[in-house]
Amino acid sequence: MTSRIRPRLQTGLEVLARSRPRWMRGRRIGLLMHAASVTSDFTSAREIATQLYGKKLTCLFGPQHGFGGEKQDNMVESPHGFDTELMIPVYSLYSETRKPTASMLEQLDVLLVDLQDVGCRVYTFEWTTALALEACATTGKEVVILDRPNPLGGEVVEGNLVRDAYRSFVGLYPVPMRHGLTLGEMAALVNARLGKTSKGAKPQPRRDGIGIRCPGACELTVIPMRGWRRKMLFPDTGLPWVLPSPNMPTFDTAMVYPGQVLLEGTNLSEGRGTTRPFEIFGAPYLDTRRFRATFDARRLPGVVLREQTFQPTFQKWSGKICFGFQIEVTDKKTYKPYLTTLALLQDVLAEHRLDFIWKQPPYEYVADKLPVDVLTGDPAVRKVLESGSSLLKLERSWRREIAAFVREARSFRLYP
Repeated sequence: MTSRIRPRLQTGLEVLARSRPRWMRGRRIGLLMHAASVTSDFTSAREIATQLYGKKLTCLFGPQHGFGGEKQDNMVESPHGFDTELMIPVYSLYSETRKPTASMLEQLDVLLVDLQDVGCRVYTFEWTTALALEACATTGKEVVILDRPNPLGGEVVEGNLVRDAYRSFVGLYPVPMRHGLTLGEMAALVNARLGKTSKGAKPQPRRDGIGIRCPGACELTVIPMRGWRRKMLFPDTGLPWVLPSPNMPTFDTAMVYPGQVLLEGTNLSEGRGTTRPFEIFGAPYLDTRRFRATFDARRLPGVVLREQTFQPTFQKWSGKICFGFQIEVTDKKTYKPYLTTLALLQDVLAEHRLDFIWKQPPYEYVADKLPVDVLTGDPAVRKVLESGSSLLKLERSWRREIAAFVREARSFRLYP
């Protein structure tokens, strides 16, 4: 009996390297990338771009956490730099600016974007890409997205949409917390919204078949992956996991992140300063026995809490003994990260109303709103948590807006 070998998935970076599209030749190239921008054999996008374009690679850009992925926390900016081997500038898009400036873009004709996203609305790489689209639309530069997998797959959508008054760098456009799109698909959607063409403006293959033109405000092409399917979670791709940011060490982290990131807006530790950030949570004041009884009674799908004592080495409760849990996902298909963490927060509020605190501003440069409201994108979510009202009723109230988002996003799906 012969075994069937699944074809290896190729990222947009690998497709670019193999296809070498003619429409990229002779043009000045800028590259927006980070440490996870690598091929399956760990060759960096910087090296691939140098091989393909030589001295036509004129500048590099890095997102939040730095070009090398070294910055640990939010609102820790990276300075601009210089690549002494290639003798070209390295611009930080998490510095005094989060959008490429006109002077930066003068050095290029095409901005290549190769960033590993995690499928969650508050992860800022998709908004760095969106701001780059805005800047390139203004200056007449082309953007090419080298697409990568959504680690959480492309089928499940969860959570409320961002309200207009709560747009921020963790939610520039109204999308759900878990949106089910790749970075290329999100860019196509944003570009169409920028150009006010999101209805009826479908992406179309380029004439040479290498890349998909995506109509909108900016001249945008997405180079899709080969072999990715929407049902795939990251382990199904066969690709190596490379940290896209310092506190996203594993796929398991990405799985819980669309919910556990909300803890950044509280005085609960989200596990920063441990080896399992976001999977581990707790605080010195948490009564694990009382909390466990309340939480387990909910019988939420696909998740079990395993009691875990820990001592963070930095960030919240640094050096203090914290009592808490590690989230063990037992069924990735039924687990709902956003609903799970909302339940977790509501139960901690009920048991520790005198100890639990909502973190105060600023958060991601928003100084006039509670960080948790910036994260959820809607203060109504916090009010339900505080009042103890039904989370299932809250979840049902999002169905219509989620359905509208899915209908709009369907036009920009690039994969079966």
